[in-house]
This record gives sequence, C-alpha cells and structure tokens, in this order.
Amino acid sequence: MQDVAVIEDAAAAEVSLDPIRARILAELAEPHTATTLAARLGLARQKVNYHVKTLEQHGLVELVDERRKGNMTERVVRASAAAYVISPAALAAVAPDPARSPDRLSSRWLLALAARLVRETGALVNGAARAKKPLATFGLDAEVRFAKPADRAAFLAELTDAVTELVSKYHAETGRPHRLIVAVHPTITEDADPPAKEQQP
Repeated sequence: MQDVAVIEDAAAAEVSLDPIRARILAELAEPHTATTLAARLGLARQKVNYHVKTLEQHGLVELVDERRKGNMTERVVRASAAAYVISPAALAAVAPDPARSPDRLSSRWLLALAARLVRETGALVNGAARAKKPLATFGLDAEVRFAKPADRAAFLAELTDAVTELVSKYHAETGRPHRLIVAVHPTITEDADPPAKEQQP
C-alpha cells in the first residue's frame, strides 16, 4: 500500500468521488472481505461487492488474499493507498493555467500554481513508481506572523530578492531543470475570521 496515490484518470476520479465508494476506501485502509466490510458499513454484501469491484477495476483497491470458505472463495482486499490526491490532469480541459494571467499578488494565480504543482508532482510520482526509481524532491513548510501589513510587504520583498539571488547563483545552461514555487498565504484556523477581501501587501 502506498502512503499517497495520485489519481490522474478522469474515470478513476469520478469513481473515487462517489460517497459510498469513498467510505469503502476509508475502511479499506485495513484488509477486509466484502462480508466484513458490509457489516461495518451497514450495507448489503452484494452492493459492497459491486462497489469494491468497480474500485478495483480502476486500481484503487487491490487483492491481498483469497481463501476458501465452504463452496466459495472469499477475497480479501484493501485500498491501494492510505490517501488519494486527484490531479488536475483528471480535468485537463478545464485545469487552471498559471501562464494565463500571472499576477504574484493574486490568490487565484497562487491556486493555479498549486494546481500545476499537484499535476506535475503527481505525474512524477506515478512515473517514478512505474519505473521503480526514487524521486528527488524537497518541501519546506513554515508559519510566520506579521505585526502589520508593512512588515508583510517588507518580508515579501526580501524573500523575492533572496530567491532571485539563489536562482541566479545556481542556474546553469545544462542539467535537468527543477521547478521552484514559493507561496505565502494566510493560515486557516478553526477560529479564524471569514476571509477578508483580497488586499495588496
């Protein structure tokens, strides 16, 4: 079982978004038969078996074991991953394009960048899995509080200068290109106020 699987196929994405199938995937973090799964979900075994087979056809569920039980063969299955991410590639025709309206201060442009990050990283993850090769990536996550808007503006200016300097220092004409994305956005908390109208820093 993978930690996270990336769904790039539109049909697989549609299958995974069905509420019953999503519940089944959650339960199948641990191996189950259709019978034990039906008991946990309070559904008919035939209905569960139908949904499990559909999920299996799209690679979201995998066979763990088969065992005889009387005149029947009981199949033990589990989810192919502990968690799933649906790539924007599954909606390629309407996926956001950050090249369409680049604006570093726009939250929607940031969202388009994030969508491209998921799409590209997902393709790399799936490609590396098929090739059975490691994938070199790096992520950095931090939280910073600004006392006033002017501090946020100063931080963004310094951050831009620092990143620009690093890119200029290490960028080469040859070698494999790497994508670098830096994002700054308000943190969501349970007691947070409703998002205010987007303001320029």
